[in-house]
Amino acid sequence: MTDTATKELTDGVGDASAGTPEVQWAPAEPAPKKRRLWLWIGVPAGLIACGAAAAGLLLIAPGTTVAGVPVGFMTPGAAAEAVDAGLAGMTVSIKGGKSVTGAELGASVDATAITAETFEERPLWNVTQWFGDPEPAEVTLDPAKADAALRQAAPSLYTDATPAALTFDGTSYVVTPAVPGQGIDLDALTANVQSAFDAGDAAVTVTPKAALADSTITTEKATATAGILNTMLDSVGFYVGDERTVPVARDVAASWLTVTTDDAGDFKIAADAAAIQPVVDTLAPLVNRGAQNGAVVTNSSGEVLETITQGLDGRTLGDTAGVANAFAEQLAGGNSAYQLPVTSVAPVTTSLHREIEVDLSAQVLYMKENGAVVDSWYISSGRPGPSATAAGHFTVNWHVRSQTMTGTALDSGVSYDVPNVEWVMYFNGDQAFHGVYWHSDFGTPHSNGCVGMPNWRAEQLYDWTANGVEVWTHY
Repeated sequence: MTDTATKELTDGVGDASAGTPEVQWAPAEPAPKKRRLWLWIGVPAGLIACGAAAAGLLLIAPGTTVAGVPVGFMTPGAAAEAVDAGLAGMTVSIKGGKSVTGAELGASVDATAITAETFEERPLWNVTQWFGDPEPAEVTLDPAKADAALRQAAPSLYTDATPAALTFDGTSYVVTPAVPGQGIDLDALTANVQSAFDAGDAAVTVTPKAALADSTITTEKATATAGILNTMLDSVGFYVGDERTVPVARDVAASWLTVTTDDAGDFKIAADAAAIQPVVDTLAPLVNRGAQNGAVVTNSSGEVLETITQGLDGRTLGDTAGVANAFAEQLAGGNSAYQLPVTSVAPVTTSLHREIEVDLSAQVLYMKENGAVVDSWYISSGRPGPSATAAGHFTVNWHVRSQTMTGTALDSGVSYDVPNVEWVMYFNGDQAFHGVYWHSDFGTPHSNGCVGMPNWRAEQLYDWTANGVEVWTHY
């Protein structure tokens, strides 16, 4: 209490002897506690510091731009949206035409990847990356969207291209090449948009650069399709195995086909099953046949030396109810060889073991098949002595249609020169079967070791005998 107060209180007090009541003072109030302001200030400050640290792990550094779009204090996702929106909303004014937006041009950047990379390099917590250089972003235009938008915005700058065409000339498909039109150079326009986007401009005016505008139906696509179609016509038909059993004329097959193009300029092939059906209805007599048995020449070991008649399977055409539709689908896919459903019957092949036997004592030649004599006649073999025909087992080695034979007789030493000896077959060195026109004394030895016979018999033997046929000469 102050002195004055004390004084005021003292003046009102009597002493005890005077009977004045005693005054008692109330206890003093306790001193107030000191306010610890640091607690009230420190708690929010700590929360702010923690929030800043957390934000530094989520946000891009301030002052950062991606292709001119500010993305500081943004998450990578929000930054990507901002970059996309900035590009989509850019106004591109075409001199000689109207304005279009980036969205209408199909302008795009890989904003998600770019902003993610930007965040990795420039997080908010890294103050050394604040207000850094702009991050680039490569702009691309969608060719189809850009062409459609620009044609509408500046139609006077465009002339239409003439598409390539395919026609059938009665024999083959031929190509009429495409003729390019004129339009706007999209590469140059992309560069203009890129420059404006990098500078952060929301609008740009472009003087378009002219460029040739190709048709989507190109000469290359037409040429490739013509190749497919003409290859189909080369082999079109109904097949049994590898055999084109029923060929189809090129013009008939072409009449089944329709060739169109889609929006991308690609050629599409279709076939009319109804047009194919009349041909299917004629197949049975052209396909059905009985088995054709075969025959081969063999030696005694069973080795085939020659095929006399090739065996052929018999076959019967199966159900053709779905053939026309199936062939139409197959033709649309570029395959013109249709495999027919058939039931086959295997042929029987007969083996003929052929051999030639010469009885030198009787001067008779025997033609044998499977051990049985099928024909025989007299021959003239080599004269007795040094010129005699050798006895033994041999094989026919080669055939000579005609030749001049020269040499010296082994028994007499006389030289000979015989022209135009026909139907010659060598079986033992220089000993051969052949025709003889200079004598007719068959049944008697006359030669220098060969086996001679009438020309017509030599021709018969020549045609009957394959190389490798066995020969047995004996006495």
